[in-house]
This record gives sequence, C-alpha cells and structure tokens, in this order.
Amino acid sequence: MLNKKVAALLNEQINKEFYSAYLYLDFANFYADKGLDGFANWYQIQAQEERDHAMLFYQYLHNNNETVTLEAISKPDVKMDALMDPLKAALAHEEFVTESIHTIYAAAQKVHDYRTMQFLDWFVKEQGEEETNANGLITKMELFGSDPKGLYMLDNELGARVYSAPSLTL
Repeated sequence: MLNKKVAALLNEQINKEFYSAYLYLDFANFYADKGLDGFANWYQIQAQEERDHAMLFYQYLHNNNETVTLEAISKPDVKMDALMDPLKAALAHEEFVTESIHTIYAAAQKVHDYRTMQFLDWFVKEQGEEETNANGLITKMELFGSDPKGLYMLDNELGARVYSAPSLTL
C-alpha cells in the first residue's frame, strides 16, 4: 500500500502531465497558425508523450490499488507573440515538471517507498532528456531562426520527428 502523501502527489502528477499535453497542443496551434508545420508536429508529439506520461502515473496508482481522482485541466495561459516564446515557455515548464517529479521522489524516499522510487527513475531520466531537447530547440532557434532559409530547414527537421511510445513497463 502506498503512503497517502506519495499517492496524493502521484495523483496530482497525472493532472500536471495532462496540463502539459494541453500546453503543448496550444504551442502546436500557435506554430500551425504561423505556417510552421514542423514546429507544430514537434509539439503535437510532445503532447502525445505527456498524455502517455499521465497514463503511466494513472496505471501505477491503479496497480497499487489506489483510487485515481481526475481534476479539471487548466487552460494554458502562456502569452505567445514571437516564435521563440513557446520554446522558452516549454523549457520553463519542463523545469517545473522536473521539480515536481523530484518532490514525489523525495517523499517516496522519506518513507522508504523503493518501488515508487524505481518507478520514478524513468521519469527523472526522461525529464533530463526533455530539458536537453528544450534547450536545444532554443539554441537552434537563436542560431537559425532569424534567417528564413535556416528557419525553413529547422522547421523541416522538426517535421521529421515521429512518435514513439515510452518503453517503461509497470
């Protein structure tokens, strides 16, 4: 049986992951409206990954005989004017999610919940990758985004991304 505080934090994470999906769909809409279908594709795939992350937390709670409580998902409120705005907001958001995962990990560690810590190990690694990717997109946009040909090539690169489901097994 999971510690009640750990279970509550895991349940809250489901909402945070679904919010992340909403946020990234909002970014995809922004870029689609700008005619940058590659950027839109990138964030549509990010949204799918976030939905999958939410479902991993959902399934983990069910596998541990915990009740899942689904809360309302807030509307994204990021102000986006420049092409760089969603990229910077994505990095800030990933840093927020990383901190949230670390909080759950610390709570699990405090009560010696090694199974939850092991479950979270994958997310800790994943968040490192997410922050690296977000930083990389910002760097590429800074380098190439002001040049129309560079932006075109970057958009094509992002458009080539394909979805792959997470390989975490519960």
